[in-house]
Amino acid sequence: MPMIVTAGIITRGRRILICQRQKGSWGEYRWEFPGGKVEDGEAPAESLRRELREELSIEPEIGPLLCRLAHRYPDREVELYVFHIPDYTGAIRNRQFASIRWVRREELSQFDFLEADRPVIEALVREGLVQEDE
Repeated sequence: MPMIVTAGIITRGRRILICQRQKGSWGEYRWEFPGGKVEDGEAPAESLRRELREELSIEPEIGPLLCRLAHRYPDREVELYVFHIPDYTGAIRNRQFASIRWVRREELSQFDFLEADRPVIEALVREGLVQEDE
């Protein structure tokens, strides 16, 4: 049974927010898009809203579902729901990660992302999955 997880592509102009997992966590020091595990009875969009409140202290505007994909790691299988977060209220505060960064989409490939996020990065870079604001 796959673990259902969410990720938010938070955009600010031409930049996207990426987050580095903490030491001691599964996938430590790898980069990811913020989000997390969907709890029982929770819809993916509501789970993402809760996770972004907890991790970054923001109230996100949950935009469209950009993609849904499955990935099998050696020790787990995930089903990932990726949403665009075109806007949010509040100031981003890093409450959970080793580091957070705003990067241009063409810089994403320079970071060591979790494997499940790699097809998302490819879609962002090559296919323009999220349109850039000028």
